[in-house]
Amino acid sequence: MNEKEKTKRPRQTAITNSVIQKRPYKRRTTLENSDAVVTETQTKTRSRQSREVKRTAVKIIPLGGLNEIGKNMTVFECSNDMFILDCGLSFPDADMPGVDIVIPDFAYVERNREKVRGVVITHGHEDHIGGLAYLLKKVNVPVYATRLTIGLIEGKLKEQGLFGKVSLNVVEPRKTVKMGCMAVEFIKVNHSIPDSVGMAIHTPAGVIVHTGDFKVDYTPIDGKIIDLARFGELGSKGVLALMSESTNAERPGYTHSEKTVGESFDKLFQKAEGKRIIIATFSSNIHRVQQIINSAVKYGRKVAIFGRSMVNVMNTAIELGYLNVPENLIIDIEMINNYESEKIVLITTGSQGEPMSALTRMAMNDHNKVNITPMDFIIISATPIPGNEKYVTRVVNELMKSGAEVVYEAMYEVHVSGHACQEELKLMISLTRPKFFIPIHGEYKHLKKHSDLALQMGIPKENIFIAEIGNVIETDGVKMGVVSQVPAGRTLVDGLGVGDVGSIVLRDRKHLAQDGLIIIVIGIERSSNEIVAGPDIISRGFVYVRESEELIISAKNLLLNTLSNCSYAEMREWNTLKGKMRDALSDYIYQKTKRSPMILPIIMET
Repeated sequence: MNEKEKTKRPRQTAITNSVIQKRPYKRRTTLENSDAVVTETQTKTRSRQSREVKRTAVKIIPLGGLNEIGKNMTVFECSNDMFILDCGLSFPDADMPGVDIVIPDFAYVERNREKVRGVVITHGHEDHIGGLAYLLKKVNVPVYATRLTIGLIEGKLKEQGLFGKVSLNVVEPRKTVKMGCMAVEFIKVNHSIPDSVGMAIHTPAGVIVHTGDFKVDYTPIDGKIIDLARFGELGSKGVLALMSESTNAERPGYTHSEKTVGESFDKLFQKAEGKRIIIATFSSNIHRVQQIINSAVKYGRKVAIFGRSMVNVMNTAIELGYLNVPENLIIDIEMINNYESEKIVLITTGSQGEPMSALTRMAMNDHNKVNITPMDFIIISATPIPGNEKYVTRVVNELMKSGAEVVYEAMYEVHVSGHACQEELKLMISLTRPKFFIPIHGEYKHLKKHSDLALQMGIPKENIFIAEIGNVIETDGVKMGVVSQVPAGRTLVDGLGVGDVGSIVLRDRKHLAQDGLIIIVIGIERSSNEIVAGPDIISRGFVYVRESEELIISAKNLLLNTLSNCSYAEMREWNTLKGKMRDALSDYIYQKTKRSPMILPIIMET
């Protein structure tokens, strides 16, 4: 081998007109003589040296969706270019009283707004698009997604007053969008909402595959099967890293096809003969609604859709042609009393037992259009999200108390997941054959289980990264590692306020919820420093004053003694005075009741 051959290096990956140019892999051959063995060793050494040429570094920065369910958002950065993949929300935990939704912290993106080339979206679920409008208010950049997803995003932008102010671009699967020195290729996947895609991110360091939320369904309702061929093609050419969803990583086997739910509906419609049918499901599950409509047509029933999010999604799906509805099948909710009960199917929200959802209000006899009776046959076509089990159970109990027959997942196959189970996750790894593996979309236990699967599939432990939000994962095509941290976390949305509810406000809300509030009111004449009114004590959420008169009177006397022992200077300094009253009353209340209510002194100047 001459010196020219030894110094020869492969051409770096280049993006030209969205086409990736890479050196093809050498075919492995069987060698039979010693000379050939030497040649093979030299070839392998040269090949290894070629593959390990460092390239322009690429950064992967998750800002949500790791060690949590929802709030999915990832930033990809290379040189002076950056783009965002998904921008979702999550719903508040029990320790966030009063909070409506939770979105990612956009501080890093805002700080680098001049680098952002756009946002790409995998699908139209809230945990992937719910935070987008809030981001676009701060950083107005183009958005790229499939047709249905763009339609759902338009609805979000209308609610936030941004419609017409943002560039929305429809991208078909197998098409590629340029993002500066990177390019994003859309790849068809199956999920519980149509038009879902994964992404192949072509970078100078190599190809990064991001699956989005996916499952492998060979008999999807719309007939559009996941593009396994493209994932395999990418794998044969060389995938640098695979970022694969982990929601169902603990479940063995395969996820059932959505068509099994349609078969269950057919049997249940027969069983419900003579009764009104009410079905609760996720508003975004358009395939599920299509199967309900198909059964309604077969059994001669009219369909009414209600619940705000359900109506919005269905209108968009019908308008864009993703829902095939015969003419005059759907009736207004106001018209249901014009038909016999056995000729009606109601499709509603509330499958998670949400307190203000339509199904919950029906269960509590608080719905102004629908009253539950023994002539109702109710199907809850969803699995409770972890943490929602008790809410769903409460709704089921209340519906049954009204005499209705209730069917849920444990009884029939009325729900299948939209996420891949272990065998499908392993299939994705085997097709893409990545050098590095990053599990995404799940709590730590999901990410860890998915990492174990990758280890079983032959990916070295040192090439598997369980990351945290805010980690800056950098790769040059040879190595990968966490190199730094950026601001990341959660932003709480309460009404019209975005980010104005922080840890201190949450702490106060929890304090109020746990122990209540005591307000001390006194009036002081400023010039003489004399107390002219009070102290009066007002209790909210602590004790019922009329039944605790002795405690309140003793507390007032304590406060009077505290004030009388204050010096002239302390009486002039109101902050000091408030602190003395708060400390004295807090100690007394805890001694008498073992409670620690929030104490709020108010001094009124007269």
